[in-house]
Amino acid sequence: METSSNSSLLFGVLVIFSCSWAVSARQHDDFLQCMSLQSNNYSSISNIIYTPKNSSYLSILNFSIQNLRFESVTTPKPLVIITPVHESQIPPVIYCAKENGMQIRVRSGGHDYEGLSYTSQVPFIIIDLVNLRDINVDVEKKTAWIQAGARLGELYYRIAEKSRTLGFPGGICPTVGAGGHISGGGYGALIRKYGLAADHVIDARIIDVNGRILDRSSMGEDLFWAIRGGGGASFGVILAWKLELVDVPEKVTVFTIAKTLEQNATNIVHRWQYIAHKLDEDLAVRVFISRVNSSQDGKRTIQASFQSLFLGGVDRLLPMMQKSFPELGLQREDCTEMSWIESALYIYQLPVVSLEVLLNRTQANVRNFKAKVDYVQEPISKNGLEGIWKRFFEEEAEEAQMLFVPYGGRMDEVSESAIPFPHRAGNLYHIHYIVYWDEEEASEMYINWIRRLYSYMAPYVSKFPRAAYINYRDLDIGVNNKGHTSYAQASIWGQKYFNNNFNRLVQVKTKFDPDNFFKNEQSIPSLYSRWAKNEK
Repeated sequence: METSSNSSLLFGVLVIFSCSWAVSARQHDDFLQCMSLQSNNYSSISNIIYTPKNSSYLSILNFSIQNLRFESVTTPKPLVIITPVHESQIPPVIYCAKENGMQIRVRSGGHDYEGLSYTSQVPFIIIDLVNLRDINVDVEKKTAWIQAGARLGELYYRIAEKSRTLGFPGGICPTVGAGGHISGGGYGALIRKYGLAADHVIDARIIDVNGRILDRSSMGEDLFWAIRGGGGASFGVILAWKLELVDVPEKVTVFTIAKTLEQNATNIVHRWQYIAHKLDEDLAVRVFISRVNSSQDGKRTIQASFQSLFLGGVDRLLPMMQKSFPELGLQREDCTEMSWIESALYIYQLPVVSLEVLLNRTQANVRNFKAKVDYVQEPISKNGLEGIWKRFFEEEAEEAQMLFVPYGGRMDEVSESAIPFPHRAGNLYHIHYIVYWDEEEASEMYINWIRRLYSYMAPYVSKFPRAAYINYRDLDIGVNNKGHTSYAQASIWGQKYFNNNFNRLVQVKTKFDPDNFFKNEQSIPSLYSRWAKNEK
């Protein structure tokens, strides 16, 4: 009887799988036929369309995957990948996807922490912007247009080609794509001086749900507000950003000082919390927490590495640090003066030798990882810090890290409603948690470890809501049901990412994408969608 039941169950699963495969195959064929009809010259776009039948399909798919968790054979794969070489090739994709009930995922750099730019639980296609990567820098006007598929390293390199006294306050990792990074806010080593990348967007190009290519003037200020920090994938396909560049001195100063527990790390980190957000806005001192082997006896210990970028020379930095943070013991020999573009290499821990490494579009040493984020509004006690260290001595934390990023400066001066990114004044710093591993079968063990650490941190971080950052996607904090976006479900995570700005984002979404075409597991909902109507 039991065998018969199991056989029936297996048969049912196979039937469902077969039916699902047949439906997907039909959608795939119908989509390609639609694309043929919509394109004036199908042969001209056939070389940018990849299906599982193409020999290069997997290489195209995997090229931009930055987290091996989503490269496994069990990860859902797109029915079609489109790699446009011109923005005019994208509107037919949107039209044909709508006509055939397929979701669109848009990928610019592939750093999405939960793989939402290239995975889905329903039939989907990927628009991969890897070929849309033009960058045009205007030194006289201190502006730059950057296409969404260009990487941050490329942007910094192109700026430095024309000026050593201009920069941009974007992220630290050079292989991050401009499209997603800026549409989520985007922060980096210049955060205390200049705020976020999205704070410096002065124009944009986007394709909306109707296939229209819009700039700031034609999209209007509501949509322009929403895409600068609200996550562009909820509203359309971001094509390009016009950026306001910022002034940097010819010479900046960097340093990294590591302290272990045996070298008073707990007390120094504790003190850092009280002063890092109050330092001169030209100075940002980050803290990396990791487990290392002690140089004294080879035993495991915790190390806090204080890494800094100062927008000025060492002669101005030293008295500033001796007055504000003498506990760190900074000496002249700890400091190195260099150009801002060289500091982009240093901060990412690349050799400060050749700037051409910034043009490398592939992330080195791609691994499995899980990450989370928190915002700290009151200093964590020494006992609280020691509880963190205790968890870093656990087996799973061998290659785990915490990064403390100081706020204050410009972040205290910009209104939390200026753009959708709300985490401004009142935050001392944010914490970025990450754990790496290699064996796919060990994933659950490491993910459970970071969840336990995150749970432990609850008393020490922001509350009501416990805030999060949209560029550090975390499906643990809530998802939309099977990709069907509803207001009630989206509110669970939406208010953590956007606080009071969430409701305004919903209004913009409802206006510009009423049928909720652009959706994913954590997208802004439209109140007109039938799922939202049922739950609102």
